[in-house]
Amino acid sequence: MSRESEADPAATAGHAALPGALPEELRAELVAFRRDLHMHPELGNQEFRTTAAIKARLEKAGLRPRVLGGGTGLICDIGDVDPVTGSVMALRADIDALPIPDTKIDCAYRSTVPDRAHACGHDVHTTVVLGAALVLAELHRDGLLPRPVRLIFQPAEEVLPGGAADAIACGALDGVGRIIAVHCDPRVDAGRIGLRVGPITSACDRLEISLEGPGGHTARPHLTTDLVTAAARVVTDVPALVGRRVDTRSGLAVTWGRIDCGHAPNVIPQHAELSGTVRCLDIEAWRLAPDMVVAAIDEVANLHRAKSEINYVRGVPPVVNDAEVVDLLDSAMTARRGADSVESTEQSLGGEDFSWYLEHVPGAMARLGVRPPGERTVRDLHQGDFDADESAIRVGVELFTAAVLLDARTRTA
Repeated sequence: MSRESEADPAATAGHAALPGALPEELRAELVAFRRDLHMHPELGNQEFRTTAAIKARLEKAGLRPRVLGGGTGLICDIGDVDPVTGSVMALRADIDALPIPDTKIDCAYRSTVPDRAHACGHDVHTTVVLGAALVLAELHRDGLLPRPVRLIFQPAEEVLPGGAADAIACGALDGVGRIIAVHCDPRVDAGRIGLRVGPITSACDRLEISLEGPGGHTARPHLTTDLVTAAARVVTDVPALVGRRVDTRSGLAVTWGRIDCGHAPNVIPQHAELSGTVRCLDIEAWRLAPDMVVAAIDEVANLHRAKSEINYVRGVPPVVNDAEVVDLLDSAMTARRGADSVESTEQSLGGEDFSWYLEHVPGAMARLGVRPPGERTVRDLHQGDFDADESAIRVGVELFTAAVLLDARTRTA
């Protein structure tokens, strides 16, 4: 889905005053690069082809990327980074895909890998950071980059608790003072971004439960543990119980995605499995969630004489945007495309492991509009037909380059 719009005339002065606009030749190359990634999606910690493609293009630009310890993902600096000063601005992209089929029709660049798709826009995020890297590298060669920049191409965002922790352990934040990222938003028009101070995503954990009972005949449920009923009560009662044990403003929600129980209509089974997610808008409530949720499951299971085994998998905290960095992104977008290209956005219940970086340094994530202007149909994230208006690539690149340059000006003023 390709569309290239003209820059906002209101931003002409900003373009003239600020270098780092995306040349047309490079824009075309980036669209082709994104389409290649889209056709060859790789799951978390398996992104070997993706990593190699990014590495080759950065090396062609004269940069020296360093592949992370797990063999996928990489870090690359533009300029000389002092690991102590904390003066570096980092740009982060996630590079993994999802284990779902690509269902787009009549799309020349649909996935060629069965049951794999870039249905969350990570191919766009990767291309945006790559494009910004190539523009900033050129500015550095021309002596126009006032501060060094760190590029983080992170694997396994979709794998809880996320590949961000591994990237941090490999030194991704050494010397970094601020970090920025974008995430595709199919509800925002291409050419625009959404910003929010404070929490912009939610905490997300994974919940896996096994219920056990002796089994029996459906004619005599009173002589055994009616495990199907027990599982059904866990599904319905646990979210209700949790909802009454925490401030409703925290948005703590238990939602089930899978239940597997039984094989025959007249047999009470011995085993049931349930899995789902725990999501939370508030970071303090998130810290309390495991104990509350586990206690509620145990209470309901015990009431129905089922033995429960619970695997509560800690995921990610909310992404909490720093106010100063949000102001920086606002100024950068305004410089490129005018003030009306920025809109306010709401906190979502989606999870994002960008939050782990923000536990260490201030930063912010912007929502990058990828909906073709005028189109009302939403090709939602994590759906097989997801696609992005590729004009968003230019927007993301120029947002990042402007943010880097404005950040340097602000911190040297």
